[in-house]
Amino acid sequence: MLLTPIFGETMQYTRTIQFSGFTWRVKRHTTPVGPGPNFFSDSDCNVWVDSRGRLHLKITRVGNRWDCAEVINTRSLGYGTYRFYLDSEVHDLDPRVVLGLFTWSDDPAYAHREIDIEFARFQGATGPNAFYTIMPYTGSSAPQHTFNWLPNTPKSVHWFRWEPSRIVFQSVRGHRLPPPDSKYIHAEWTYSGPTRPVPGNENPRINLWLLNGQPPTNGREVEVVISRFVFIPL
Repeated sequence: MLLTPIFGETMQYTRTIQFSGFTWRVKRHTTPVGPGPNFFSDSDCNVWVDSRGRLHLKITRVGNRWDCAEVINTRSLGYGTYRFYLDSEVHDLDPRVVLGLFTWSDDPAYAHREIDIEFARFQGATGPNAFYTIMPYTGSSAPQHTFNWLPNTPKSVHWFRWEPSRIVFQSVRGHRLPPPDSKYIHAEWTYSGPTRPVPGNENPRINLWLLNGQPPTNGREVEVVISRFVFIPL
């Protein structure tokens, strides 16, 4: 999994949006950069907020080029709970499509302070489709939890709570928190190992991108809707 920008390239942010009470920069780059590497567009065809206040991210095709989408919160929030409310099915994304819900710092300290919830097929079509990861990712001994997210789940919440001594992850069917019953909790994981980052200048981010910059296998554009982002300080 590569979430690192190609260093030497300058990220371009000429557009901002308002979503869930925060200002977010919209990533734009007309030459391929990480993750992927991919092209990123700040067009309102790729990133927009609808009349209900929901964020839409879309991978679009422009001629022979595929444009991906990413938004970056302008605030560094530090320890606390990061909740991402989805209004889309994400269990069957195209094998080359990745949805990332994460923190990232351009400073390489603490592996860029990267804490990830991702939906993807990093391990192939028969592998898991969901990942909790604390970077750096170094292989079989890496701090990562994999699972299979559910079909027929148009609404879900995926969150992590970043504490000094641990990082707790959970994925819940529906939008009710706490859920009405434990059966709505589909996955959870607690990590208390030695590679936990400490807060710095990281930001919450959301992106939709293509593995190795390759087009979707089905040749179709891809859209994901995020209804809300909530941060609760520790």
